[in-house]
Amino acid sequence: MPAETPSSPTAAEQAVIQTLPLFEMMRMRAATTARRHPVLGFASQDRGATLRWVNQFTHTHRRLGPEDREVVSPNNDTVYSNAWLDLSEGPVVIDTPDMGERYWTLGLLDAWTNPFAYVGRRTTGSRAQRTLVHSPAWHGTVPDGITRTVAAPGDDVWIIGRILVDDDGPDAQQVRCLQSAMRLVRPDGSDAAMRVDTWIDGRDTRVPSPAPYRSIVDTALQRNPPPPEEPLSWPPAPDALARALPAVYDRLRTGGQPHDLGGGWAIPVVVRTHWGGDHLTRARIARNFIGALGIDEAMYPTAEVDAHGAPLDGARRYELRFAPGAGPKVGAFWSLTMYRRSDCLFVANPIHRYSIGDRTPGLRHDADGSLAIRLQADDPGPGFNWLPAPQGEPFYVVLRLYQPHADHLERRFAYPPIRPL
Repeated sequence: MPAETPSSPTAAEQAVIQTLPLFEMMRMRAATTARRHPVLGFASQDRGATLRWVNQFTHTHRRLGPEDREVVSPNNDTVYSNAWLDLSEGPVVIDTPDMGERYWTLGLLDAWTNPFAYVGRRTTGSRAQRTLVHSPAWHGTVPDGITRTVAAPGDDVWIIGRILVDDDGPDAQQVRCLQSAMRLVRPDGSDAAMRVDTWIDGRDTRVPSPAPYRSIVDTALQRNPPPPEEPLSWPPAPDALARALPAVYDRLRTGGQPHDLGGGWAIPVVVRTHWGGDHLTRARIARNFIGALGIDEAMYPTAEVDAHGAPLDGARRYELRFAPGAGPKVGAFWSLTMYRRSDCLFVANPIHRYSIGDRTPGLRHDADGSLAIRLQADDPGPGFNWLPAPQGEPFYVVLRLYQPHADHLERRFAYPPIRPL
């Protein structure tokens, strides 16, 4: 069912709610595409220009830490790979090497933020593969050597990749080699890179003005029309659009609650492959959690309060205890990550630990098989599984579940509350 709102939106507000994912995706494209191609050089010598390269991978080569402040609530398990596909001039082939046994995924999102397809361990395996992605208008012949064909809903696709890395040394170097072997090419093997105008300064995250909002949505709609089952009345009158934009952006900032999982846990994003008719939730996620993948790939239960409903605070000591045999159930791995509430970033600490999970070296289980994790600012001493909290500051934790089992997907899992000591 669509999310409830305090009052019914006006026709102009409904039009903004429906089209906002398009605008925010185009803003994100401008913010995350590369100015420079390794062979072809800069898309423009003018640093203020909005020209960028698409159909080109960019990568991070190390796990993020407390010194990184560009992304809120980042993970400490994987490195990222990012690419935007422009399919208007023909298909693009995603070349990926044999990834071995490690977890990896490339999530494909359409311009409406639907996570419509994946390449990776869960869905296509880890062998070397060539995935051809094409627009709805393409009806050509699939060349030899293609292992999978994906029909995109429109011309623009965002690829968000994650590759598990165990350390910042030898394993990170192995992953870097895997990233360098990932390529975006045309079916004939030539480089698929294209120079495009992204139309907008992606660093500006303020409420957009009516004129650029309409211009960008108009162009994005031509390239990525809504499905036939989603009627759209666009554009509103200029004065109505000017009133609707700040009203909708404020509603998305202040309204809506995450899905309650019990025990003080909640999950902010629940989608599989398509948002369907829930346009308000789709818009809220586009504004606040853009790039979310489907829950079959990963779930992110979050806890901000303890067993008594009190906010988690580094001035106190806590324990999270999983009973014997009642730990997270996943097909890949899980981790618990700590964030400072004030800025949603990692907490610097003396042991340089920002997450703890089933891959943590030296993880200890009690004699009965239960698993207890201490969440506190001071060192609990030897024999404890410690995730350091900020000294005297509020915090929250995210339980990341990669390839969650049905107990999580169907919300049957009993999440233990975080208990103060």
